[in-house]
Amino acid sequence: MPAIFKEEKMKSLRILKARDLGAQFVNNPNKMVGQDGAYSIPLKDKCLFFFGDTLIGKRTEGESLWYPGGVPLGPVDMTGIGGLEKMITNTGLLCFDKTAENGFRNFEYILDKNKQLKQLIPHEADEDHNWYRIWCLHGVAIRDKIYLYFIKIKMIEEGEPPANFVVIGSGLAVGSEKDWKFKRVYHNDSYILWNEDDPGFASAILYDGGDDYVYLYGTKNDRGGKHYLHLARVKPDEIEKIDNYEYFVSEKYGWTSDIKKSRPVFSGMPNELSVNYNKYLGCYLSIHSLELSGKIVGRTSPTPWGPWSEPIELWQVIPQKRIQGPQLELIYAGKEHPFFAIDNGKTIYLTYIEFEEYYPHLIEITFE
Repeated sequence: MPAIFKEEKMKSLRILKARDLGAQFVNNPNKMVGQDGAYSIPLKDKCLFFFGDTLIGKRTEGESLWYPGGVPLGPVDMTGIGGLEKMITNTGLLCFDKTAENGFRNFEYILDKNKQLKQLIPHEADEDHNWYRIWCLHGVAIRDKIYLYFIKIKMIEEGEPPANFVVIGSGLAVGSEKDWKFKRVYHNDSYILWNEDDPGFASAILYDGGDDYVYLYGTKNDRGGKHYLHLARVKPDEIEKIDNYEYFVSEKYGWTSDIKKSRPVFSGMPNELSVNYNKYLGCYLSIHSLELSGKIVGRTSPTPWGPWSEPIELWQVIPQKRIQGPQLELIYAGKEHPFFAIDNGKTIYLTYIEFEEYYPHLIEITFE
């Protein structure tokens, strides 16, 4: 990972052109009709996508997924509601495209022994799928293992989607592409490695093979609902040793093993984002949704911990009116997919989720 500390080496974040490539993975043979999350994890010759809640079956034309029959969806699993046959709390696919300039076309979902979409991180025996969800965060491949971070939430009866849940905490599962079986990592007899009062790791991961550290970003809400981004690091060979994680405090005070002393590197993003080193720009680049404004923004920094620039608008999402009756307007999950970048990052590809569309929506951005 380049050690760049002089801001004058960094290019300004200016857009030459932008292109809307539309909703992705819509045409598939698996009856998948909606999913969110869409984290990308580079493997040797392909890219793993990790998704959150995934819907199987058929949509009711002109009707909101979240207001079936015009009635707010309750907290339970969506299996059997309307034309939906099943809801899976996390899934994955392999994408074999080398660029995204024509969208994601060459892909295969990871399937179970019954040729159905596989839940990558399965529920534990005591987790009722109606009430507990294991949602995707980012992941990383190190040698022959794949590490998937996740957030565990509990649905509640009060409120309407998407605000009818509480966060229990976040954790880590480990597996491989040999069989796609993932097991949760335990620490102090619990697979909740960071509780609801801690930053939720890992909302984004920064790592290139051979780096001394894996950098992990996690978000934390204050009591007013504002999101703050925190940073952790761990040596690649110690990623399953939770006591060996260090948390960033400041340039002056460095790193600490005490997560309670961690201090944020910036704020204003929801709990999903991306961070990577962009060779064309000569700096680190973070892409995220700007709160719930519908804007997808970029920030730059000479180091993984900052100082990070103020957010610069890359794309403004304007939701399309597809629904008759009650509906939800929510834009979230903005992030880049560096595996598919062109010309050392002069052209990048990002996705976001528009709640009623409910597919990863792909945008191409080319910088000046």
